[in-house]
Amino acid sequence: MHRLGGVGLAAFERQQESQRSFATLSSELSKAQVDHLQSQLTQFRTALTHFAKTHRESIRSDPKFRHEFQRMCASIGVDPLAGPRKGGWWAELLGMGDWQYELGVQIVDVCVSTRERNGGLIEMGELVRMVTKLRGVESGMITEEDVVQSIKTLQPLGAGYQVIDVGGGRKMVRSVVKELDEDQGVVLAEAQAEGGRVVEEILVSRRGWTYERARAALENMLLRDGLCWLDAQDERHGTAYWIPSAMRWDE
Repeated sequence: MHRLGGVGLAAFERQQESQRSFATLSSELSKAQVDHLQSQLTQFRTALTHFAKTHRESIRSDPKFRHEFQRMCASIGVDPLAGPRKGGWWAELLGMGDWQYELGVQIVDVCVSTRERNGGLIEMGELVRMVTKLRGVESGMITEEDVVQSIKTLQPLGAGYQVIDVGGGRKMVRSVVKELDEDQGVVLAEAQAEGGRVVEEILVSRRGWTYERARAALENMLLRDGLCWLDAQDERHGTAYWIPSAMRWDE
């Protein structure tokens, strides 16, 4: 019995030693992997920095090239607004921090000036058109992607600025602190398809809603959220709702 106990103790010690060896090997492998990853990240950052500096003027002045650069960054998981400096890599690599924040201020200007009529919800194309007009020809063209990136810089303000996808590739920008429910999103999508005008019958026939659901959604947007206007003398249906953020404004 004593002999068997000695063998058992020796086996236990060998097992412990093996576990320590495996732990040491695992630690060494983990450190090697981390070092290799850090090396790859350093090489990647150097390559991206070189590309950004080489094509800086094209990125700044050409909306299409700028959009493709943003898409390239997104495809490899890089956020151009993230980085050690204020403004992220836009500021660090491209010197575009001031440009981005200037655009953000102009977006706020347009959103605030139109809030009384649209309730704080503006169609993306309309916002791009009005901001472009505000900037003037010399400042260059901007794209929807430019607006999306600039709105990211506005998020720390806590003012509710957010890009909303209403379906069919259409986007709207919200500039008030209020969440849109699912039914309101549907109403906005139909409003854009109809030039801003929505009636209960459209929601019933196209979406399969009941009249009660359609009426509740529209009245909430009218009375609670102030996102639409009431036309009580509609020629065809008697009552229609107009969504200003889905209407075309010529200014």
